[in-house]
Amino acid sequence: MKRAARHRLALLAGVAALLALALWQWRVDRAAAPGTLLDIDPAAVTAVELQLDSTSMHYARRDGHWWRTDGTPARADDARIDALAAIAAAPVGHWRPAADFDAAKVGLAAPHAVLTLDGHALRFGAAAAIGHRCYVQRGARVALVSLRYMPQAPRSERLDLQ
Repeated sequence: MKRAARHRLALLAGVAALLALALWQWRVDRAAAPGTLLDIDPAAVTAVELQLDSTSMHYARRDGHWWRTDGTPARADDARIDALAAIAAAPVGHWRPAADFDAAKVGLAAPHAVLTLDGHALRFGAAAAIGHRCYVQRGARVALVSLRYMPQAPRSERLDLQ
């Protein structure tokens, strides 16, 4: 075998080894990633409950549209309720046990909002001191997520709350 052929073969083996290492690292990182708030597909959500302070709003998906089910059923803003359902896919920086926090100090003793998606409750607490993030409790774990995922009342309903 000529020197040039050996050199190419060694270079090819080196590239293959680097690709194998990169694939292995990608798998390890993916397995260790904290993921999202909920392991459900936001498009598959059929029931949404949003509790803000003392006001509770219930929504159900029927025939591809969202309906408010409190009292007399009425059509809801599909884009807004889809945005609430999309909170399930909010990326999490890391999870920590709820026991690591004083619930009153992070706003989870009396959460700002409780969003329930198909029976999975997410409790939204106070904003973190650094990084425009808020505390979210799911079961016995707490995560920090971007403040943009904090549920808000729709404008028409905000007027009713005041």
